[in-house]
Amino acid sequence: MKLYMHAAACSLSPHIICRELGLDIELVQVDRQTHRTSKGEDYLAINGNGYVPALMLDDGKVLTEGPAIVQFLAEGSALLPDVGNLSRNEVQSYLNFITAELHKPMVLLFNPIYSSVHGEIRALISKRLAWLNGRLAGPYLTGDAFTVADAYLFVCLNWSPWTDIDLQQWPALHGFMAQVAARPKVREALQAEDLEAFDADGVYFAPHAYLASAGRTGEPVRP
Repeated sequence: MKLYMHAAACSLSPHIICRELGLDIELVQVDRQTHRTSKGEDYLAINGNGYVPALMLDDGKVLTEGPAIVQFLAEGSALLPDVGNLSRNEVQSYLNFITAELHKPMVLLFNPIYSSVHGEIRALISKRLAWLNGRLAGPYLTGDAFTVADAYLFVCLNWSPWTDIDLQQWPALHGFMAQVAARPKVREALQAEDLEAFDADGVYFAPHAYLASAGRTGEPVRP
């Protein structure tokens, strides 16, 4: 299988799931400006929407949209409860919440086109994060078990330093980030995408070039 991705983007979520499950996956980088892949392909011919992730199966079929991809990958594993188990619906509920209420609004904070309403967007995200902070059922979203929803949340919250959102005000979420960042397979995924930690706790990660452009100083810590 091939996972079309961009370092530190939402494609990191299915990448983490592949690592957690020990799946044999080929990572294919996508240039978001040219829509060309590291293999010289026209990515728009693979995913007409142009964004990552996309998963190409061994038979050539392509699956898009991160929440669908991670459920496909994790089916039958401990990372996704079985059909008929209410815990599965809880995980799916979190996947929907993350994609609609966190992922998409946070992406807008990276886009200067929406700069005039960034304050309002940030206020909405903060409201959602406050709710989520009070909902954490344990070290992970649904309790003691790490699921596909946790990987997705980790990736979205990893963008918070670059969107001027301070997770320190929500201790449960900050603790969640540290918990997920410490998982060995998560560290493998971060290493494979050449992401570096810049904070003392080793909780947030970004490409070295992006850290430099954001004015971060000091020696990054390798994950």
